[in-house]
Amino acid sequence: MAKFLSCVFSRFRRDERGTVLVEMAIVAPLMFVLSAGVFEFGNLIHEKLLMETGLSDGARFAARCNSQLYTDAGLTAIDCASIATNIVVFGNVAGTGSARIKGWQSSDVAVTIADPADCKNAVDPGTGTVLYLSTTSQVCIVTASGTINYSGVGLLSLLNIGPITLTSSHQERLIRF
Repeated sequence: MAKFLSCVFSRFRRDERGTVLVEMAIVAPLMFVLSAGVFEFGNLIHEKLLMETGLSDGARFAARCNSQLYTDAGLTAIDCASIATNIVVFGNVAGTGSARIKGWQSSDVAVTIADPADCKNAVDPGTGTVLYLSTTSQVCIVTASGTINYSGVGLLSLLNIGPITLTSSHQERLIRF
């Protein structure tokens, strides 16, 4: 019996049939997890870029929006911050259609337009450091910021990682034509 087992084991060591199958069984799960991780990370970065684009668009609109022009012309005044919020989330002024990012809502976004009293000095009076390059002594800032919980495609939840909260903000100088 021992001689028979020795013969079988020695034949088994020399036989190379099925080695590719064994190697594939070892490598395939690793490659699957790596590929899924790359896909998940790419999806996360895509949502972050969509968020930053929306915040940039909304802040740019709010920096140039002037509701006083409507009031002076005898028209109904507009709420620049709420319109900018619609631009951030939906990509349009009306706030209709689907959101840029699935699950993103207007309540996840804050657009603040600085009042003239809240403007900042272009130069720090204590140190003389130039904080903002400006031709005026005061610089007013519009800030659009937002957060969203990344829902993902599921790999992170399988690994018990999460939830991931994406946060971003964008600032523009108040221009108001």
